[in-house]
Amino acid sequence: MTALRTHFGGAGRQFSMLIALAALIAFFQIATGGKVLTPSNMMNLINGNSHVLILAIGMVMVIVVGHIDLSVGSVAAVVGIIVAIALRDWGIPWWAGLLLGLVVGALIGMWQGWWVAYIGIPGFITTLAGMMIFRGLNQYIGKSNSVPVPEEFQTMGAGYIPEFGPVTGFNNATLLLGIAAGAYVIWREVAKRRRAAKVGFAPDPLWVVGIRAGLLLAFIGYFTYLFATGRPGTSFPIPGVILVLLVVLYHTITQRTKLGRHVYAVGGNRAAASLSGVSTRRTYFFVMANMSVLAAFAGMMFIGRARASGPFDGTMWELDAIAAVFIGGAAVTGGIGTVTGSIIGGLVMATLNNGLQLMGVGSDMTQIIKGLVLLAAVAFDVYNKSQGKPSITGLLFRRRPRDDDSDSSGATAGGSGETGAMGADSDNATATSPAPVPEAEARQQPGLPGATQMSHSTPNAQKGN
Repeated sequence: MTALRTHFGGAGRQFSMLIALAALIAFFQIATGGKVLTPSNMMNLINGNSHVLILAIGMVMVIVVGHIDLSVGSVAAVVGIIVAIALRDWGIPWWAGLLLGLVVGALIGMWQGWWVAYIGIPGFITTLAGMMIFRGLNQYIGKSNSVPVPEEFQTMGAGYIPEFGPVTGFNNATLLLGIAAGAYVIWREVAKRRRAAKVGFAPDPLWVVGIRAGLLLAFIGYFTYLFATGRPGTSFPIPGVILVLLVVLYHTITQRTKLGRHVYAVGGNRAAASLSGVSTRRTYFFVMANMSVLAAFAGMMFIGRARASGPFDGTMWELDAIAAVFIGGAAVTGGIGTVTGSIIGGLVMATLNNGLQLMGVGSDMTQIIKGLVLLAAVAFDVYNKSQGKPSITGLLFRRRPRDDDSDSSGATAGGSGETGAMGADSDNATATSPAPVPEAEARQQPGLPGATQMSHSTPNAQKGN
């Protein structure tokens, strides 16, 4: 096991969480007599939970910077009713309705971001007010009635990839999607080995690469087969395609861009980030605005699946998204969390819902079990930190230096392309943080973490940029 953790490194977190998800699916597959891993059930699971998973993508960024957004369900509801009425009464095409919803979501996000970033009201209070304001607007604008949406809009929320090509007994589009995903896994492994050789690091042993790629290829192959063999007219759901594209986009933003590094820097230590030249105000503003845009998109996907917008849309969505993020490994105090982990956390919650429903468990017990799962995950995290041990994500994902590159570990621990900057994928801050800097030296080097000793006497540390 030590050898596996050493060679798998930061990727161990995702693999461990995937294994836990697979174990949960296997349990419900046995408990329900084989009703979970069927094409129709998997399609329903993706269609029925894609909107919550999209919310989790934005919510993890909000939580990483140390805030929380309670308004996402209400924002989704008010955007949904505005778009539904515009499509019905104004006669605009579906794509114009989509753009309208995104613009409305952006305006709402900028409104809330302004209060958080420039007025200084905590995100919890700002979005609590927003939750009430936009829920009331949803009911006021829609007169508490349901408004249907056209068929073109329904495709976005409940459609399937269209079939094409020769008759093969499978959905050809789904097969091509699976082949593309498998090719990406292989290309990524080859690229990692080339990067390691280029910078002088020893690449992972071939047996490690084989296990890692083999598990992912087996996972992709099985679910490609599952989605490609559904009833005629079905395939991999369009909401699933949209979700995959958003995960790739936001994983790239958070792990490969300066903006993503700023998000983790502000969440890890706002004062040090401000002294290092990071604009905390702009970071807060972007994160809140982005959350509302994703909430607007999730709301439009939901009304497409539901075929109408109603006064109770979005109820409790924010709690499902927050639970997904924390189960996925985000820290309550901010600074830690990943898009991939949040998606896996959301899939855990979706699998719990789906499996318990197939077992005939009532909604009352389902809520109790989900609450206990969330509480246990966070309690274990907090307990380990209080004992000076790595949290659950630290246990699963911490990097261990190899014997042959231990001399270079200090250079790679904080800036690895796989883990991101400022501890984006590490729960063990002491492994990547430099030693404390004396106060006199911190004055001369304000970009170092030791400069946080000056945070109470430096105006910029309190105001941001």
